[in-house]
Amino acid sequence: MGLKGTGPLWVYPKIDAEWTKNIAQEFKIHPVTAQVLTARGFSDIDEVHDFLYAKLPDLYDPDLFPDMDRAVARVLKAQAQGEKVLIYGDNDVDGITAAALLTEFLQYVGIYAIYYIPNRISLKESVMRHAVEYAKKNKCTLLITVDCGITAADEIEEAARHGIDVIVTDHHEPTARLPHTAATLNPKLVASTYPNRELTGVGVAFKLAHAITNELIEKGALSSGRIDLKRYLDLVALGTIADMGALIDENRILVRYGLRQMRKGRRMGLAKLCALCEIKMSDISTIDIASKVAPRLNSLGRIADPNKGVELLLLRDPTAAENLARELDLNNQERQKIERRDSEDIDTHLFHHPQLFKEKAIVLSSNKWHPGVIPIIAARIAKQYNRPTTLIAIEDGVGKGSMRTIPEFPLLPALKELAPLLLNFGGHDYAAGLTIDEDNIPQLTEKFIAFANQKLHDQDIQAKLPLDAPIPFNELTFEFMESFSLLEPFGNGNPVPIFYCDAKQSWPPKVVGKAHLKLYLEQDGRVLEGIAFGMADKRPTILKKNMPLHIAFTPHINTFMNKSSIQLHIKDFKPL
Repeated sequence: MGLKGTGPLWVYPKIDAEWTKNIAQEFKIHPVTAQVLTARGFSDIDEVHDFLYAKLPDLYDPDLFPDMDRAVARVLKAQAQGEKVLIYGDNDVDGITAAALLTEFLQYVGIYAIYYIPNRISLKESVMRHAVEYAKKNKCTLLITVDCGITAADEIEEAARHGIDVIVTDHHEPTARLPHTAATLNPKLVASTYPNRELTGVGVAFKLAHAITNELIEKGALSSGRIDLKRYLDLVALGTIADMGALIDENRILVRYGLRQMRKGRRMGLAKLCALCEIKMSDISTIDIASKVAPRLNSLGRIADPNKGVELLLLRDPTAAENLARELDLNNQERQKIERRDSEDIDTHLFHHPQLFKEKAIVLSSNKWHPGVIPIIAARIAKQYNRPTTLIAIEDGVGKGSMRTIPEFPLLPALKELAPLLLNFGGHDYAAGLTIDEDNIPQLTEKFIAFANQKLHDQDIQAKLPLDAPIPFNELTFEFMESFSLLEPFGNGNPVPIFYCDAKQSWPPKVVGKAHLKLYLEQDGRVLEGIAFGMADKRPTILKKNMPLHIAFTPHINTFMNKSSIQLHIKDFKPL
């Protein structure tokens, strides 16, 4: 396929022995863990302290959102007057978790709240128009959007004409025309004084719940012992990880404590879903959520009814939760089938058109693909070929596109240039969506590729492997792994560190599970097992026993038959 065989460019870390030693001594952590912090650009002790040890009280005050007082006042007016409130969310995991959080919270404080998540409606319709219809039909006089709404000025005017107030809570980039609302909460508004731009939709919903709680406690309407906001942090963690929220600053605190909450297994539907994915709830990780839980919840918005995702997260009855979790799992299997079919079609096309790789971006469209799965495929293609990628599924003359990109090419500047060709678009710099008339797709393809070719250099589209620290085998101990875990949770914005060293093969590598390589690596008499996922095709290049290799890896604790050992997940290797 196009670019196989070209290995990534190894990017070696910044080494500053003096500063690394300072960090290690100040926090009594392993010097290699300290070196990771140096490599990641931490430059003062307070910054390191906040990264390693920030706690829930260090979260920002929700009142730092400019419109928060107006949002809280409007919700409490609904509470006082017995109004019916509609929570309306986007149909991905961020929107589903945000809708579940606000519905559960508002009901808990005595507000009549219902939720609605739109299905994948006809591409010509606006998602928000459905919200107004649903609110009218259900006699809701307050509509709160979660993870959507910032670009829906027309529909929100329509709501006002029907006597429905709207509070927008969103985290997507706003367009030039902001909707007229009762309140707008979005950390990306130009005038926003909220310090964390990287909050996801569920993070903003949590902030609203936090501010309402503060106000109720202050007014004496609620005793502080009666409400524990920590119980909603599992939803915040789930939505933040699924939506690729950057795990730095405040998001890191929310996800770290959210994982703790999740591990208690109290949310019945989530526990049943994890059991189906064979995840041990007590040690669920960000990787489990991103690779197993999120795709199952996301499959609803892609091919089925996303309201069932909210229902699952709110269920208290174990039998109902078990049944719904099974239904989700079946939906996910169906989604995987559709995804495999469309993936194969796209891969075959790329294989037969190698000239596409002469350009610095990939744009493909077809009326054979399911619009629900193209976001997943676009993310894989962008990563595999290290190029901004746009995939467009066409249905009835309208294309629904999904865009994913590389760090060197943020999407929004390109989208703003292309806006005249589009019916609409939304998203952020690294993941966006668009709808377009089929007739305009050739022009979009040409302009997007030209824009990428102009902005990107050859080295930008070469895959890179950023390294964090050298480490010898004798330092790879359980004690080091303990120190290393201080850097968790890992995810977008805080990737799993990658280490490097030289070792020789004590035995030729073995192919396991068809696609993977098992290596037996030795350094100064100590042998460690390495597993190189998806690299079986590289076996012929390293068949010699005692062959010296330069290896890049992440260490993991592998437990088998109650025995734990340190295993290396090999990211890349080079024969010396």
